[in-house]
This record gives sequence, C-alpha cells and structure tokens, in this order.
Amino acid sequence: MKIFLTGGSGYIGKATISALVRHGHTVEALARNDRAAETVRSLGAAPVRGGLGDLGVLNAAAARAEAVVHLAQAETGDEDLAAATAMQDGIGTGTYVHTGGTWVYGDTNGVVDETAPWNPPPLVAWRKPVEEAVLRRAQHDGRPVVVQPGLLYGGENRLIDIFYATPGRKAKAIPCIGDGANHWALVHIDDMAELYVAALKAKPGSVYVGVGGVNPTAKECSLAVARAVGLDGKVVSLSLEEARDQMGPIADAFVLDQQLTPARAEAELGWVPAHTDPLAVLNGGE
Repeated sequence: MKIFLTGGSGYIGKATISALVRHGHTVEALARNDRAAETVRSLGAAPVRGGLGDLGVLNAAAARAEAVVHLAQAETGDEDLAAATAMQDGIGTGTYVHTGGTWVYGDTNGVVDETAPWNPPPLVAWRKPVEEAVLRRAQHDGRPVVVQPGLLYGGENRLIDIFYATPGRKAKAIPCIGDGANHWALVHIDDMAELYVAALKAKPGSVYVGVGGVNPTAKECSLAVARAVGLDGKVVSLSLEEARDQMGPIADAFVLDQQLTPARAEAELGWVPAHTDPLAVLNGGE
C-alpha cells in the first residue's frame, strides 16, 4: 500500500516509517527541511517537502496515496484540523489515521477503554473538536481512524527524557510530582508503530488507545529512571505548583492517574503489545 505520512522525522514517525517499510508498504513522508528529508529518506521513505501549514502539498500528497497516517504535532487545534481536512479531502475513500492521545481521558478512576468520558487537562482540550470532525467523515464515505497513544517510552524516550532524566541528572535527583501514586498508561515506541500499521485495516470511525496494558505508578517510573542514570533511589517530590514552574503545563498531564486497556485493538486488529515490562526498559534495558 502507498502511504503518505506526516511527522516522519519525529520520535513516533521514525519508528512508524520503519514498521511500514518492514511490512512492505511504500511511504512518502512530509519533510519541512533538509534535515528532516534526509532522516525520512534514510528510513526508506520518499520525502515530500513542506510543513503542516502547506495545505496544498498535504492535499496533493494524500491524493497520490492509498492511506494517510498523520503523526505530526500541530501547534493549535485550528492548525491540526486544517491539515486533517486537507488530507481527508485528498485521500477521499482511502484510510486516514489521525493521532490523538490518552491524556484526553483525564483521571480514569481505574482501568478504562475508549468508551471512557473525556476530562482533558487544558494542554490537550483542543483535541475533542478536531477528533469529532475527523470521525464525522465516516458518515460520508470516508475511512477515518483515530489512534490515541499513551505515554511513550523506549528508544529516544522523548518526553520522559526531556522532563525527567535530563533535569534529574542536573539536579542529582529525578523529579516526581506529589507522592507519585498516580498511574501512567505507558506504551513502547515499537509497539506503537505496529499499532499504526494495524490501524490501516480498521473499520471507518474506529478509535483505539495505544497502551501496553501495564500501568505502573509515576513513582515507580521515576525510580526506574533514577537507576538508569546512575542515581539509584534518588527521587525528589515536587508539588504540582513546583512541577508547573519547572515543566510547564505538561505537569498537569504527568500527574494524571491513568489506567487503560488495549483490549479493543487486540480484539479488532490483532495488535498485541510485545513490551510488557516498561520499568525494566526505563531502568536502562532495551
């Protein structure tokens, strides 16, 4: 299948291009500059020069494809919806896979699935109207699918490294918000890439959370990161106000208590997470 993909030079994008190519798909990937173009080319994708604001480029690339995978992180809901609309117009009746995130569910009060009510922190509140608009295309011969990744780990370990490991090395202690009893809905980057591949065959209007089904506490994760960077046992508790000062608005997402199940994707797509010991990976394993 010929796929057009955005965000190909990013954390999820690089893993997803590799997975798509490995499964025999041909990939064109949006590249906003020479560095991004070289990155996606090295992974086996053909670069398409442009950014999320280049709606004509997005539309034309989608029209050439049989499916679209939208991974790029927009700056605003308006930007994301404009890009999604251009690509859905271009792909027509082909599959369009849109990226959301599990933080939109807020605190889950136990283990939940995609039917849980939304209670997003301000950081991701803009996603709801975008995803609703994307999914409405299913009523008009479109094939929209929404994938909602949990908190990613493995590989470059992007958010956990930026907000936990890197500042922790400097402070000689890994941060933890409050007592860290809240749970994180984690997913390994390689499993997430495989879910995007599997989502290409999903029924129109489907929504899938991308989680590993193992939801350790934030404190357990901080302790694992501490061991990985040679600061065994050295974790410092931050109040939410202190965390907001240090991390910005993402602190309100890290403090969410989330437990989610991948049961729907397992049952409908045959996607089974291969990585079920996130603490071992965060502890420095592969």
